[in-house]
Amino acid sequence: MRDRSRGAELAAVQKYFMAPDPGLVRLRISLRAVLGVALAVALAELSGLSLIASITAGLAALLALFTVADPSVRRQAVTTALLPTVGFPVLALATLLHGVPLLRDAAWLLVIFAGVYARRWGPRGHALGIFAFMQFFVTQFLHALPAQLPELYAATGIALGAAATVRFALWPVERRVPPPAVPAALPGTGLARATTRQAVQVSVASGAALVIGQFLSEERWYWAVGTVWWIFVNTASRGETLVRGFRRVLGTVTGIAAGFLVAVPLGGAPVVTALLVALCVFGIFYTAAVSYSWMILAVTVMASLLYGLLGVLDGALLLLRVTETCVGAACAGLAVTLVLPVRTHTTNDAWIQRALLCVRSATSASVRRLAGEEAADPTPHAAELEALLGRVRLSLAPLVHPLTPFRGRKQRARRVLALLDEAAGEVRGLVAVAADPDAGHDARLAAACWRVEAAVEALTSREGAAVEPDGHLRAEIHAHAGAPALAHASGLARVLTELDAPLRTPPGAWILRS
Repeated sequence: MRDRSRGAELAAVQKYFMAPDPGLVRLRISLRAVLGVALAVALAELSGLSLIASITAGLAALLALFTVADPSVRRQAVTTALLPTVGFPVLALATLLHGVPLLRDAAWLLVIFAGVYARRWGPRGHALGIFAFMQFFVTQFLHALPAQLPELYAATGIALGAAATVRFALWPVERRVPPPAVPAALPGTGLARATTRQAVQVSVASGAALVIGQFLSEERWYWAVGTVWWIFVNTASRGETLVRGFRRVLGTVTGIAAGFLVAVPLGGAPVVTALLVALCVFGIFYTAAVSYSWMILAVTVMASLLYGLLGVLDGALLLLRVTETCVGAACAGLAVTLVLPVRTHTTNDAWIQRALLCVRSATSASVRRLAGEEAADPTPHAAELEALLGRVRLSLAPLVHPLTPFRGRKQRARRVLALLDEAAGEVRGLVAVAADPDAGHDARLAAACWRVEAAVEALTSREGAAVEPDGHLRAEIHAHAGAPALAHASGLARVLTELDAPLRTPPGAWILRS
C-alpha cells in the first residue's frame, strides 16, 4: 500500500512539472514570445533609443504577448490595440509624479484598485489592468524621469507594433489552434463580488507593502508592491492566495540564487546577457502553465540580468529583492485573511458544482447526438469541462499542498481530484463516440444518462439525498465492453457515486466519510 501511495505521489509530481503540450502549442507560443521581444528591442535599438527605452520596449512586448488572452483572435487584436489607451496615461502619470512621493504613491494605489476592478470585464479588462499596473511599475524599476517620456512612448509603441506583427501576422498560432476556454467568474454582488472584494484586498495589501517597502529601501520599495499585485492574479480564495504567496517567495529565492551564480559574475556583458534574457522570456511563457514557482524563478533571473545591464547589480540588491518579496507576500496573506475573506471551502464547492453540472450537460448532449439529434453538440461542454477542472485544481491546490497541516482535508481533496479526472476521461470517451457518424444508439443509454443526471442532482443539491452506491455498476461496465458509449456512461455514473463520500464529508472532519 505504501509503495502504491508513493508511486501515486511520484506520478502527481511528474504530471505537475511535465504538463502535456498537445500540438506543441505551448512551445510555439514561448518561441514566438522570444521572437516578439527580440524584435521590439532590436527596433528600439535601431531607432537610436536609449538603453532604458529599449528595456521598456522589451517589457512592453512581453506583457502584450503574455496578458492578452481573449477567446478569439479578433478580440485579441482589439485588446492589443487598446493597451496604449491605458498604458500611455499611466506612463505619463508615473513619470510626472516621480519626484512627488506622496502623490505618486496615492496615484499608484488608485491605478491598482482600478486595475483589479477592471477584471470584472473579462480577459480584456484583466489584460488592460495588468498593463496599466506594469507601466507604473516599469517607471519605478527604471527610475524614468519626465524628460524621458517621449522616447518611452516611442518604445512602447514600437513594442506593441512588434508584438502585434509577430502574433497576428508572422506566427498566428491561435488561428490554427483556438484559445482554451476560460470559465466565467463565480457570481456575486456588491462587496461579495470577486473583483470588488479583491480590488479592496489588493489596495490594502499594496498600501501596507508600499509603506514597509519604503522603510526598507527608498529606491527599490516597488518590489513589495509588485509582489502583492502578482500574488492576487488568478486567485479567488484565501487558500489560493496564501499558496501563491508561498510559491512567489520560493521562486524568488531560487531565482536570486541563480542570479548570484549567473548575473553577478556576468557583470552586464551585453551579448551574453541578451541571450540569457531571451532564455528567461522563453522560460516565463513555457513554465507559466506548469508551475508558478518556476515562472517566478525565470522572472527573477531576468530582472537580475536587467539590473546587470543597468550597472547596479550586486549581492546586496539581490538580498533586498528577497526581503521586499517576503514583505509583499506577508501583506497579501494578511489582507486576504483579514479583509473581506472568502473561505477556501466556499470557493472549492462552487467550482466543483459547476464542473459537475458541466458533466451532466456533456452527457446529455452526447446521448441526444447518438439518438440522431444533429443540433446536439457535446464538444463545447467537454472543452468547458476541461477549463473548469483546471480551475478546480487551482482552487484545491491549498489543500493538496505538501505543507498543509490538515491531513484529512488533503486526503479528501486528492480523492475528489482523482475522481473528477476519471469523470473527465469518461466524458471525453463518450464525446468521442458521439462524434463518430457510424456509432449506433443503444436504447439502454437513456437509463444510464438518467443515472448520471440523478447523481449530479444529488451531489449539487444542498438538500439532496446521498447518492446510493450501486454494486452492479462495475459489472455493467465490463458487460458493456462492446458498447463503448454505454460503458462510458455507466463508468461516469459509478465515478459520480464514489464522489458522494468525499463531497459530503464536513470540511472540518479529520477522516473521510465511508
